[in-house]
Amino acid sequence: MDKDTLFSSFGKWLAPICSKTFKDRIAATGQDKYVKKLTTLAYLKLFLHAQLQQRDGLREIADDVLCEEFQQELDLNTISAAQLSRKHNQVDSALLEQVFTELVVRIQKQVNPSRIRSDFKIIDSTTIGLCLQKYKWAVFRKTKAGIKVHLRLVYVDQDDVIPEKAVMTPARKNDRTQMDSLIDETGVTYVFDRGYVDYSTFDRYCDQGIFFVTRLKKNAIIRPIHSFKLPSNSKVLSDEMVYIGTPQKRMENVLRLIHTVDSEGNLLAIVTNRFDLDADEIGEMYRKRWAIETFFKWMKQHIRIKSFYGTSERAVMNQIWIALIAFCLLVLLKQEAETSHPLLQLYRWLKVLLWKPFEMWLNRMKQRPSRTSAGRRKR
Repeated sequence: MDKDTLFSSFGKWLAPICSKTFKDRIAATGQDKYVKKLTTLAYLKLFLHAQLQQRDGLREIADDVLCEEFQQELDLNTISAAQLSRKHNQVDSALLEQVFTELVVRIQKQVNPSRIRSDFKIIDSTTIGLCLQKYKWAVFRKTKAGIKVHLRLVYVDQDDVIPEKAVMTPARKNDRTQMDSLIDETGVTYVFDRGYVDYSTFDRYCDQGIFFVTRLKKNAIIRPIHSFKLPSNSKVLSDEMVYIGTPQKRMENVLRLIHTVDSEGNLLAIVTNRFDLDADEIGEMYRKRWAIETFFKWMKQHIRIKSFYGTSERAVMNQIWIALIAFCLLVLLKQEAETSHPLLQLYRWLKVLLWKPFEMWLNRMKQRPSRTSAGRRKR
């Protein structure tokens, strides 16, 4: 019998983080020094379980330990909400970020390069609203607080993207302030929306050999230099070489301006510093940016980041890192099982088969998707 069948589904899902490397890092940082009961690994298991089960608060998470199977997994018999709160505020966010980064590297190593386009990455952010009275450190507007999660995403197959890097800031910070922390590699094309438009930064990227594709703002000043001829079957409306900006504040580098339409027929004005690709490839690259919107929707609906188990900055950051870790663990299982079922279906089965042998979950994943679910996914 395969050793994996000895795991519960929950244990197998957690297996990538229950490694000697993780335990050695905790020991090296002294994170669990003098800890007698709630270790960092047990904390992570508890809060990953809470993410999976969409628990509303710390008391619910504490009550989960009454489950005998969970007690064996945690090596704990009881825990209080107060103990959970203290630990949640003590765990170093950098440790959780490192766990997330290592999972991303592991996922990318298992990706088949022939199945996806790996020459471009997607940049975007999502804002999570918070109550100003409880989260004063995250002031956004006069009556509102919030944090912003800035992400760089990559494709891991034709349909799924994963966050390759994440940066969290108070919501009042403009997207442009995080461009350099997310865009740092030559030879790769970064695709992002017009909230990141910054002419001086674009000039610098052109000089550094960093490629980008983005949508132009409606009030942009454009001076055409040259028009490219389009193939008769092209979906692109126009393809030009242009200068962008006013005579007083104009980009030094020439860009390429492509007019095309999105999937709903709306006009798109796309600028790029890539002149080696044909216009339709550029248009399709930008359309693929919408995968990040699907990812944000998935996260907000199925991972608990809309309400938080603590009000401190560290507690909020820790919960978001744990949410991203939970997502990556699911992607890893999908890769290992080589299944074509969507992540949402794997997530649903995991919740039902949590303490059943992993073999039962694996058998579900190995079944071919029904025509109905495949058709729904395609739409």
